[in-house]
Amino acid sequence: DFHCVSATGSCTDAQAIAGGGGNGPLGPYKIVNNFLEASGENIIFGGGAATATPTDIEIRQNHLFKPLTWMKGQAGYVGGTNGNPFIVKNLLELKNAQRVLVEGNIMEYSWGGFSQSGFAILLTPKNQAGSNGSNLCPICQVTDVTIRYNSIRHVGNGLQITNALSDNGGAPLDGQRYSIHDLLFDDLDGKKYNGASEFAQVSVSAGAPVLQNVTINHVTAFPSSFMFNIGNMVATTGPMKNFVFTNNIISVGTYPVWSTGGGPGNCAYFDKPLTTFNACFSPYTFASNALIGIPSAFPPSLWPPRNFFPATAKAVRFVNYNGGNGGDYHLQPSSPYKGKGTDGKDLGADVDAIDSATAGVE
Repeated sequence: DFHCVSATGSCTDAQAIAGGGGNGPLGPYKIVNNFLEASGENIIFGGGAATATPTDIEIRQNHLFKPLTWMKGQAGYVGGTNGNPFIVKNLLELKNAQRVLVEGNIMEYSWGGFSQSGFAILLTPKNQAGSNGSNLCPICQVTDVTIRYNSIRHVGNGLQITNALSDNGGAPLDGQRYSIHDLLFDDLDGKKYNGASEFAQVSVSAGAPVLQNVTINHVTAFPSSFMFNIGNMVATTGPMKNFVFTNNIISVGTYPVWSTGGGPGNCAYFDKPLTTFNACFSPYTFASNALIGIPSAFPPSLWPPRNFFPATAKAVRFVNYNGGNGGDYHLQPSSPYKGKGTDGKDLGADVDAIDSATAGVE
């Protein structure tokens, strides 16, 4: 029941666990077997002044949760005494953290309407703006992060992976080396949770360190609007390096690969998948993905080669798709995507491994 009331409250962010600031030794941390409920960030590292980066962080088998009764308009709604809702941000955010393992967690309920839009997980190294134009954390970085075997449910957006500047224009030290695999996104619904229905934002601001060495592998997700929202002013920053997206089962949405804005200087300006990947990433691998429901405006010829294009989720042959909400996302024996991974495994998340890693969490 950690919360801050919007507009009139005496605080803005409420967390169950927060770290990554100050001057003392930071880490190791072991966060295991907890139920963590908070309106802002259930877990955050960074977000303030620091002279060191917290290291060796283990986040395993936790239930990160926001009760839906905190969302205005829901049955049983509970907010501030004046009726204002609590400020909701996200479930897990890393702004200053190094060598992190996030494994076997259940993360559920995140919605937009405040300064953020219902993302579940943010990997966003951030310098912090101080007074008089100063910056308080030039050493802030997010590096060497593994996120695996997690179940993520009931959110407005999925992942935000961004190297950006502070409000005063200060750059973080670094943001790279992310291994993200075997995640299941269930009920990723922007209409319901006031988000964009977006799987991932991948971007870097001009002047920030180049985002590089990001691998997303064996993920199952069903966004309805955007698969990727991509941004990079390549003339200033250069292309993002070593981006790998393989062996996933994902709905591409109405606008599959879109630009974060900024006009023709943004490498994603033309909003065409192959054009965007070639302009924004070098080198990159985008292969052996089952891309569900590509719109007619984005035929297979506009995508990188060596991918699959099922017309509907039914064509994937899940045991029970159930509209992407509460389904059984094992592949049937007759699925054309069994054993089609670059590693010889089934496409999509390893549901059995996720069930095993999260056993007893809920």
